[in-house]
Amino acid sequence: METEKEKSLFKAAVKARENSYSPYSKFKVGAAILTESGNIYSGCNVENCSFGATICAERTAILKAVSEEGKLTIKKVVVVTEPQAEPCGMCLQVIAEFACPECVVLLCDSKNVLKRMSFGDFLPNPFDPSKLP
Repeated sequence: METEKEKSLFKAAVKARENSYSPYSKFKVGAAILTESGNIYSGCNVENCSFGATICAERTAILKAVSEEGKLTIKKVVVVTEPQAEPCGMCLQVIAEFACPECVVLLCDSKNVLKRMSFGDFLPNPFDPSKLP
């Protein structure tokens, strides 16, 4: 981890993963985001037997942040899974809605950062307001 804030972000994602409700996939995911205001919000995946109603950990964290801060900007995202997995397309699009241009994504297991990438490397051409009529 590069900074104390990053360590706190990682710990929040690991802790959130413990609350994962994943009885169908057995794939526990925890995520945490750091907003421009310096706040950390975490979330876990919550599955549903109607699979379309499932919500990913990344979106849970972002929705919590929006409900607390309103308009916000995401500086960092940490995703904790075992084995390592990248955010799904729906999560990437939601992250794109709020990410600053320098947003960093850290993919981790429960002990280490496995991969560090800029958000733009994940989704170089997101659908954004400029593409609306």
